[in-house]
Amino acid sequence: MSSYWSSVVHRLTPYVPGEQPRLPQLVKLNTNENPYPPSPHVVAAIAGELAADGASLRLYPDPNAERLRAAIATLHGKFGIGSEQVFVGNGSDEVLALAFMALLSHEQPILFPDITYSFYRVYCALYGIAYLTVPLREDFRIRVEDYSAANGGIIFPNPNAPTGCLLPQLAIEQLLLGHRQSVVVVDEAYVDFGGESAVALVNRHPNLLVVHTLSKSRSLAGLRVGYAIGQRPLIEALERVKNSFNSYPLDRLAIVGAVAAIADEDYFEATRQAVIRSREALREALLVLGFSVLPSAANFVFVHHPQHDAGELATRLRQRGIIVRHFPLPRIEQYLRITIGSDEQCAVLLQALRELLAAR
Repeated sequence: MSSYWSSVVHRLTPYVPGEQPRLPQLVKLNTNENPYPPSPHVVAAIAGELAADGASLRLYPDPNAERLRAAIATLHGKFGIGSEQVFVGNGSDEVLALAFMALLSHEQPILFPDITYSFYRVYCALYGIAYLTVPLREDFRIRVEDYSAANGGIIFPNPNAPTGCLLPQLAIEQLLLGHRQSVVVVDEAYVDFGGESAVALVNRHPNLLVVHTLSKSRSLAGLRVGYAIGQRPLIEALERVKNSFNSYPLDRLAIVGAVAAIADEDYFEATRQAVIRSREALREALLVLGFSVLPSAANFVFVHHPQHDAGELATRLRQRGIIVRHFPLPRIEQYLRITIGSDEQCAVLLQALRELLAAR
């Protein structure tokens, strides 16, 4: 606390990211990172950008990242997306932050699930945006009918986090049609692991903004690249805020690395399918151990054991060098979110759980 702080700083409760511990022989299953490295073409592209002793780094990057926007538009070309409908930023968190300021700051409160990505509350506090949380159903799914209140916008992850539950595309369209006066932001950080992207709906609905990240399914969490797709008026709003804040959000290495990752569709598909196979195998093994496992369309599972305290399990796993995520929050304090690691990591986790459960 300091007398030099602005009043808004005193009111903030910052987002707490997943822990990044430095422990030997760590099995890190707490931050939903991809267990596989990025495409080899990413490393080659970055090395190429650094050629000639990195001389290009003395120059500012393209403020509009035109190459990257064109690559993203091509990726979603089957939906008729043009590069003018793409906005890029320094990770999807920055894209979301700009969306809150540009599109969700109105007189009416915005709506989002009571159990969801906790950064949404932080953005609301930062920008002074009123919000209402909408309770998930008992099975932790979103029910569109519950979003009937007048609002200044709606936002949710799909699949939701930390539950991994997916809202079908038909339900998203129902929500869009029922709230034509509001922007609906669909945060698709995990959609590549089992969902159908709402990008298919963009050209039919002017109030839809879809946000993606390359951190998860493209293995680029360390490079920080995110993007949004929407009709031009929504993208222009994001650009106006971005260019009033930071005109160069993506550096040269991020741009070339992201373009290379998007271009290598074969590698993406192979690693994506590998994560999905590991998720289903882990789910089956956890069920055998007596865990309840929510259906997941993400690269993590959300689980609880009826006979074991989740916080205690997380602590005992940590003592064995295995880190999972525990949320000591209402309704989910007895759940653990477990990132899908490599098959070897999953095997270590399962063996540790077998021993811990047997020792009770």
